[in-house]
Amino acid sequence: MTGSPDHKQDEEGHRDSMARFHSYLHGGTSSLLSTLPTLIVFPVYKTVFRQQIHNTPVLQAVGQLYKEGPVKLYRGVAPPLVMRTLNGTLLFGLQDTLLHQLSLSSQNVTSTSALPALAGFGAGLVEAVVFTPFERVQNVLQNGQNDRHLPTLKSVLVRLNAQRLASGYYRAFLPITARNAVGSALYFGLKGPMCAVVAGQGLSPMVSSFISGTLTSMAISLALYPVSVLVANMQAQVGGDVKGFTACWRMLWRSRQGSVSLLYRGGSLVILRSCITWGITTAIYDRQQKQSG
Repeated sequence: MTGSPDHKQDEEGHRDSMARFHSYLHGGTSSLLSTLPTLIVFPVYKTVFRQQIHNTPVLQAVGQLYKEGPVKLYRGVAPPLVMRTLNGTLLFGLQDTLLHQLSLSSQNVTSTSALPALAGFGAGLVEAVVFTPFERVQNVLQNGQNDRHLPTLKSVLVRLNAQRLASGYYRAFLPITARNAVGSALYFGLKGPMCAVVAGQGLSPMVSSFISGTLTSMAISLALYPVSVLVANMQAQVGGDVKGFTACWRMLWRSRQGSVSLLYRGGSLVILRSCITWGITTAIYDRQQKQSG
């Protein structure tokens, strides 16, 4: 005897809930496993940050970090480690949840191929709200000019707590929102098609996921790199004359002498970081999703 329609609907609802839960779980797991590469490449990330802030060549940035010593080399590593794990949980899980809701509500209205990007855009908006404070603390800690008057994580938190949200924890919120929303939309919109193209070359699913994640994140990080430079410069200091988004961009552009090549200092190292972290994260996440499916 077949079950009642209500019973079938309950079973389908339960399966959908479990599928959504797996997306959050797998997103967090894949990001957690990629924290080891994050630790390994953190000196690379910090070198890029110094180039973004001080507009220095790579050898000069490395020299600054060498003089500061190994103890200070990993100053500011805690926020990105926490953020990476929570970020994967929220980003992949929320994107899957939004994609499911959009698929149910936008039939014959929006192209099915555009839904992953649209869901990614929404997930990126939420991501910016949640993680802007983490990025703010990380950038303050990584700025060597803050070592003397803000020597510890606690001192940074105390100082930021005394600021208004817009100039404290949520400094540079608008450019971060734009970067994360556009970046997430591009990532989830391009990852699937690119993976299909790579898989068509006869490669294994996991290798295909790794390559697609690497190429997608590399293209996105390069396209949005100037926004990341702007964010780093806006967030590196606490207090002082707080300028708006437009004024900060003009100052940054003048400091780079109106040169795109100077604005992209450190961009090649961003490619290296993206290849390692997002390639691994994408491969692990896709594999877990297929195994649970």
